[in-house]
Amino acid sequence: MNDIVKKRYLEKDYLLDNPEWDIKDSPWKAEKVHDILKENDITPQSFCDVGCGAGRVLTSLRSFYPEAKCVGYDIAPDVQQFWNTSELREVELNLGNFTELNSQKYDVILLLDVLEHVADPHNFLTNIKPYCRYLVIHFPLDLSSMSVMREAPLLEVRKKVGHIHFFTRGLALELLAECGLEVVDWKYTGASLSAPNRKFKTRLFGFFRRIFYLFNKDIGVRLVGGETLIVLAKYSE
Repeated sequence: MNDIVKKRYLEKDYLLDNPEWDIKDSPWKAEKVHDILKENDITPQSFCDVGCGAGRVLTSLRSFYPEAKCVGYDIAPDVQQFWNTSELREVELNLGNFTELNSQKYDVILLLDVLEHVADPHNFLTNIKPYCRYLVIHFPLDLSSMSVMREAPLLEVRKKVGHIHFFTRGLALELLAECGLEVVDWKYTGASLSAPNRKFKTRLFGFFRRIFYLFNKDIGVRLVGGETLIVLAKYSE
């Protein structure tokens, strides 16, 4: 991550734009992680959430995997204000760069809404290869015909939450293939229809999205957007 990108997280920018640090979405994300692991008969004994934010995905995962070791890393100093709570007592949270500080290997590394923030995602994915058996990656699919036509939604997520890369399903899966990752499974999450922290406009437009999605989900997502992708992957031997 270069200095210009880092500045947003090392200073107050991100906290000012996102004062709750997406805590409300954490149980929903943890459920999606659990679902894709369960459907592929994977029961991890250790997780590492890289870019863990407030750490609530890890605490939510403990309800599914009470014996699993749960570790998180984040580079943003401001996020530590969310760590001083009793519900995080069985989770290990670290401030700093994962690839510089970590020396352990985990069953699953979580990259949930991370790669769109990283200046060089190819290099990032290459550097974490020694540290996991599996990756679970959550991609917001910002690119659609509607978002490109309007442009304002892309500029908003770039400014408010710091997305510097934008994905479709195909672009996300191609990135993983380019980095030597084998996709074990993927699925749309239904974010625009089920995520808890949806904006009013997103909820209002949900009816129209359902119609497009029923006709053809892939085409509907590329036309009107509103989806995210969760991917289970592992590095090719």
